[in-house]
Amino acid sequence: MAKSNLFYEFLAWREKNIKPKHFLLIVSFLVGVCTALAAILLKNMIHFIQGTLTGSLSGEGASYLFLVYPVIGIFLSGLFVRYVVRADISHGVTKILYAISQNKSRIKGHNTWSSLVASSVTIGFGGSVGAEAPIVLTGAAIGSNLGRLFRLEQKTLMLLVGCGAAGAVAGIFKAPIAGLVFVIEVLMLDLTMTSVLPLLISSVTAATVSYIFTGTEAMFKFTQTEVFAMERIPYVLILGIFCGLVALYFTRTMNKVEGVFRKLDTWWKKFMLGAVMLSLLIFLLPPLYGEGYDTIELLLAGEFSTLMDNSIFYGIESRYWGILVFLLMILLTKVFASSATNGGGGCGGIFAPSLFLGCIAGFIFAHASNYFELTTFLPEKNFALLGMAGVMAGVMHAPLTGVFLIAELTGGYDLFLPLMIVSIGSYITIIMFEPHSIYSMRLAQKGGLLTHHKDKAVLTLLSADSMLEKDFQTVTPEMTLGDMVKVIARCGRNAFPVLDEKGGLLGVVLLDNIRNIMFRSELYGRFTVSKFMVSPQAVIKINMPMEKIMRIFDDTKAWNLPVIDEQGRYIGFLSKSKIFNSYREVLVDTFSGD
Repeated sequence: MAKSNLFYEFLAWREKNIKPKHFLLIVSFLVGVCTALAAILLKNMIHFIQGTLTGSLSGEGASYLFLVYPVIGIFLSGLFVRYVVRADISHGVTKILYAISQNKSRIKGHNTWSSLVASSVTIGFGGSVGAEAPIVLTGAAIGSNLGRLFRLEQKTLMLLVGCGAAGAVAGIFKAPIAGLVFVIEVLMLDLTMTSVLPLLISSVTAATVSYIFTGTEAMFKFTQTEVFAMERIPYVLILGIFCGLVALYFTRTMNKVEGVFRKLDTWWKKFMLGAVMLSLLIFLLPPLYGEGYDTIELLLAGEFSTLMDNSIFYGIESRYWGILVFLLMILLTKVFASSATNGGGGCGGIFAPSLFLGCIAGFIFAHASNYFELTTFLPEKNFALLGMAGVMAGVMHAPLTGVFLIAELTGGYDLFLPLMIVSIGSYITIIMFEPHSIYSMRLAQKGGLLTHHKDKAVLTLLSADSMLEKDFQTVTPEMTLGDMVKVIARCGRNAFPVLDEKGGLLGVVLLDNIRNIMFRSELYGRFTVSKFMVSPQAVIKINMPMEKIMRIFDDTKAWNLPVIDEQGRYIGFLSKSKIFNSYREVLVDTFSGD
């Protein structure tokens, strides 16, 4: 109790002595530190588990342990989620978008740790997914819960969710610019003078903490041995289109495979299907094991002689057709391995799979071109690097994130121009077929996605509860016209909700509809409310999104509409004019850039 009182005293002191915009900067710094520490912890947990399980493998011939390890991983992760967390923690970035769009930026407290545990077990045992989406959800949850702890308002909470996501990306990749750009492009938060500084503080702080604990080297070692030649630009453009098509294949196939898992009615059926798919694919193609960053490092170094270690293809010496067929099989099956991992009970994201596929796609493009002598020589490791940016930009619909993330991940700043060309080419290619990213697709289909449009963003910040008007006088259907006139005399409203004995809304009495009879005293005992009440033009449910509420007002041309709860009981009215006033206040307050 004493600790609680001390905390409340601190909150009161803070409100008196620290301006809200200054306190926001302090909290964004704390978010950056916490998300970086979480990212470092997750990476170390994954590496520890992977090193323990695979450190003794010789590399010669097929390893039957790859049939077992991934199954154990998704089984343990599934049990943890099912019986400990008891909540769905998959699709981390989609959950952040939902929280911003539909849940007032509130993310449950268990998300600050549950994704760390589940994803470290899943990936450490070989699940074919990435750790980045779980850490992004963890970071966003840290931002949301710190904001709620300090009693910050909703618009600030939304910004802290973005700070947590930015810090997570910056911390796990050591890429501060990519963290900021990711929040703008993928989470679709508006960049204003109010938001840019907290986001930068979280990103830079998280990256700095990662530098302190893990060193300042880039995540992937890349040395550019060939200067980019301008005559290769046409081939870079073609690579961008190719990466866009790979991203399209990945997106649509993942949606279809996840749809198959969703149709299964029990967890055991999902686990069995996922286990069979995942173990067979990893046994046949060991580079599918885990995040795949070892494969990326080999291809960026221009080495691929050890890619077939621990596989049934070990010993194939053909330099060209063998490696091309092997990598092409990986390119086609990675999406099934990732979908099986998450669908079967594992926890992970698609950051790493998109980087993995992009690296392979770029390498295949250059390797095949060089083998068949279709063009002048294309440096394979350079194109592998460009492919990483291309597929990531296509899958996430985030070309700037692809450019800056790959440049910061590898130190390949000399390839900035071709990185931009590939990312833009991939993005333009995929948006011709898919208007939304793999993250936002599910919410967009339900009309629940917050976008860069300021009007929708402001409507998301509005709450029907806060604008509810409860001073309307209620009546019953048995009341006479005389009783109704007495109610009208003591109430200044022109609409009166008619309720049954349980509080359910039966209709409304409109003053305009009874004006011609309300002064005829001879009719006071002849008419009851049930005779002249009418159905409302529409009824609003209290949990409706504000954008849908405004659409109802526009369709009905009404200025006042009744509101009911989930049980159909009347709780008040919403006024269009009051919504407009609140809209203007929030618009100025949120986007003024103070």
